[in-house]
Amino acid sequence: MAKCGEETQIEGHLIHLPFKQKKSRTKALLVEEQYNARVLTLNKPRGLNCIDLSMMLGLENLLEEWEKDDNVDFCILKAHGEAFSAGGDLRALYTHHNPPRLGKEACYRMYWIDYHVATYKKPIIVLWSGLVMGLGVGLSVACMFRVATEKAVFAMPEAALGFHTDASGSYFLPRLPGYLGEYLALTGARLNGIELKACGLATHFVPSKNLWKLEALLLALDNGRPDLIQSTLDNLSVIVKPHENSILNRMDVINKCFSKRSLEEIIAAVVAEKDKAGSQWLEHVYTSLIKSSPTGLKQTLRSIRDGRSKTLLECTKQEFRISWHAVESTISTDFLEGIRAIVIDKDKAPKWKPASLAEVTEDKIDLVFQPIGIEELQLPQEGIFPRWAGQYQPPIYHRL
Repeated sequence: MAKCGEETQIEGHLIHLPFKQKKSRTKALLVEEQYNARVLTLNKPRGLNCIDLSMMLGLENLLEEWEKDDNVDFCILKAHGEAFSAGGDLRALYTHHNPPRLGKEACYRMYWIDYHVATYKKPIIVLWSGLVMGLGVGLSVACMFRVATEKAVFAMPEAALGFHTDASGSYFLPRLPGYLGEYLALTGARLNGIELKACGLATHFVPSKNLWKLEALLLALDNGRPDLIQSTLDNLSVIVKPHENSILNRMDVINKCFSKRSLEEIIAAVVAEKDKAGSQWLEHVYTSLIKSSPTGLKQTLRSIRDGRSKTLLECTKQEFRISWHAVESTISTDFLEGIRAIVIDKDKAPKWKPASLAEVTEDKIDLVFQPIGIEELQLPQEGIFPRWAGQYQPPIYHRL
């Protein structure tokens, strides 16, 4: 492999790889400046690149700086280690949950970053390799270009934690084919890199062995015009087809079950289908559903269904309200209990309260969708107030 500062043949082209100037803002965020491009690497591999509050602050400042810098045309987002990012730092949130200020601030910043990426004024190319979950999804799923490799593993397991499908999930999941979004959100099922490309979550599929070539070709571009980036990605992207046993080849059953109006009806449909010939895979789906938090499942389904008719801005604000109520334990302590059982004690035996779907009434779910007054998420809107002026949360969070 050629080193920076050398010339090399890539895809028939003689490419000069410029020297990279590395600027590490924090040990967990590595920055490389190369002429008109910026490369941001998540660098906490032992922690599966889980994003803590200090990393959020660094990400906010870098995104702000590069968006305003006329010398920056585009950004590349990637990670070191076996995970792109397994999500947010749930251990820290659990440890400091009382009072709930840290959890609220973390949620506020998370949604701010997600929305900033989704409305970013310059191209961002994300390289998905390894686990992509939770905040890792929110940070990257709205990037203009999303490159998956055969090592990518995508999942949204929040309902199993007593939470809800966040990270813009209520917006992009309902826009997947059929009722695949409901299936992914309620079961936490995983998609591999090929499936990510096939269902449209990834824009390109590039074998991991070729990522260095892809990055070199991108960094050799004179400017960051989207059509030039698109052409470069297309040249290294390969055509892939999901395995015959892929969930994407079972969409008729997924649609039949997960199109039902309520959780109770969805579970009943899964039960009716799982004993049919060739449907043994639904046994795992059924187990996932009945083991998950009843509160998490019901608020997730409501959020996904509402998201079908909402804008990204509306979905983001709504997700923050649900998260705020989860941190406050407004109707249930399941979020904290889920973190305890899965992340802290790792006994995988959460004690959900309420323990059944019947106990989670629609009136209770209504509560977590209600406005929260002065603590509402304030997302910048073009032409209404300054876009990114360095104020990342309302002053109330400094006083909680």
